[in-house]
Order: sequence, then C-alpha cells, then structure tokens
Amino acid sequence: MDMKAAILKILRENDVVVSGEHFSGELGVSRVTVWKHIQALQSLGYKIISTPNGYRIEQSPDILLPWEFPGREESIHHFMETTSTMDNARELARKGCPAFSVAVAERQKKGRGRLRRLWRSAKGGLYFTVILRPDLPPSLGFQVNFTASLTLATILREKYSVEADVKWPNDILVAEKKLVGMLAEMETEADMIAFLNIGIGINVNNDPTRSEPMATSMKKLLGRKVDRRELLSAFLDRFEWTLREESFETILEKWKACTVTIGRRVRVETVTDTIEGLALDVDEYGSLIVEAADGKQKRVIYGDCFHT
Repeated sequence: MDMKAAILKILRENDVVVSGEHFSGELGVSRVTVWKHIQALQSLGYKIISTPNGYRIEQSPDILLPWEFPGREESIHHFMETTSTMDNARELARKGCPAFSVAVAERQKKGRGRLRRLWRSAKGGLYFTVILRPDLPPSLGFQVNFTASLTLATILREKYSVEADVKWPNDILVAEKKLVGMLAEMETEADMIAFLNIGIGINVNNDPTRSEPMATSMKKLLGRKVDRRELLSAFLDRFEWTLREESFETILEKWKACTVTIGRRVRVETVTDTIEGLALDVDEYGSLIVEAADGKQKRVIYGDCFHT
C-alpha cells in the first residue's frame, strides 16, 4: 500500500489523536518519514491537525486519488492535469491494462466531445475515461455506450434525485440543459473489439454556464457541493453490474423510457451531412430513425444531435 494511503487509513480508523510512535510501529518507518508524508497529504488538501501528542484528521478534500477508491486502488490512474483522459486511457489500453481501469483528471486542457468539439473542463467537474474490453464485434460496440448513459442517468435519478434524461446518442440533460457529455473510442483486433474507451464529463461542482448557457451542473441543481468520489464509485459499481447482469434488450427498453429525443424534431450533424426531421425511434442497432419533411425515413448511425 502507498505510504500516504496507509497513513490515511490509520487516521480514519482512529477517532483520537494518533502518535508518531504508533505510526512508526505500524508502518516500520521513522517518525520523520511519517511527518514528511503528513506534510505531503496536507499539501493535497487533507486537513490533518498536528498536536504535541500526534495527528488527527479533520477533513478530506474532494480529490480523486486512487486510495480514495477502496478495492479499486490499482485500477484508478489519477492526473492533476492532463490534455485529455481519452489520450491517457488509449495509452493505458495499448499497454494492456485490465478492463475497468479508469483515467481520471482534476482538469483537462484539451477535453473533447463528439466531432472533436471542445469540452471545457474547469476544476470541480468530473472527467474520466473507463477502459473496457467487451467480448463483442465492433458493430455491437454501441451497446456499451447506451449502457453507460443509462447507468449514469439512473444513478443521478436514484441517488441524487436529479431528473436526468438521456439524449441520443449518449448525452444526459436536465430540463433540456446539458449535464453530461460522453465520447467513445475503440480499437479492434481481427474481428473483435480490443478495447473500448468511454470518456465522460460531468458538470459537478464547476459552473459551465459562463461559456455554455445551455449547460448546468449538479451543484446548481442541488444547491450544494457533491462528493465526486461517491459519484464516480457509484457509477463504476453500477456500470460493471449492469454490463454483467442485464441484456441489451432490457437496457435499450429502459433507455427509451428515459429519453427526450424520441418524438422530438431534431437536427443531426454528421461528418458529411446534416439530417433534419422527426425522431421516430431508436432501433436495435442504436441508430436513430428520423422522418424527413418529405416523409422518407433515414437511419442515422452516429452524429451530434440537437433538439429543435
């Protein structure tokens, strides 16, 4: 175990002041070493009080370090600042990291959305990419995307009482304002998926409205700060369970029950075209069925969808 994580574990297990001598005996290091690690934790934002008799923890910062995720410490890859967690995840995946490894950052300098749009990543948001290795052909990779958006919308509804709706293909809105953006990237090997990375940006304690007036955040919706560690843990646990236990037919049925896209007039922008019309349905392949003004139906596999 990381020395800082071990010190935190001892502090959190004891309601009283813990002496430097106790730490030395438990961890097999000098009291000077303990003090240096205490200082490092304090610099990260942990409120650890030093007294003549030892140390006591009073408050922990909202920081997404691996040791804050018991049972997942080895799979959490934390960055204070990065270009994009999608870039970090791609590198980790190509090096052979296990499924459900996570790249998470406090800030992104070049976070991106669909069609390479910029995702502004101010401090206080939750920005992460989950690395998956589903036993699926590339043509069925969309199933993982739908599962991720449904899972997160369900967590937001059940755990936080946020009226989250899914928008095709995988954004999450609240009262038509964007709360969550998702992006998927995959690489294949022969005729199967080698890895599929799901990048997720959630406006949690940041305020996106200055640059994105049609966005919102959990802090704004709930009137309080939200613990990002609890949110990420809840999502990962539920996502892993859903992928393992539920069929895609069930997932798609539930997804349709909480979407605000079907029945709406939409404009879908793809790399090569723009499709406008009435969104009729989402088929078993995850495609959006759009009826144009001339009555013809078009099947849109992928694109950026706008409600009009």
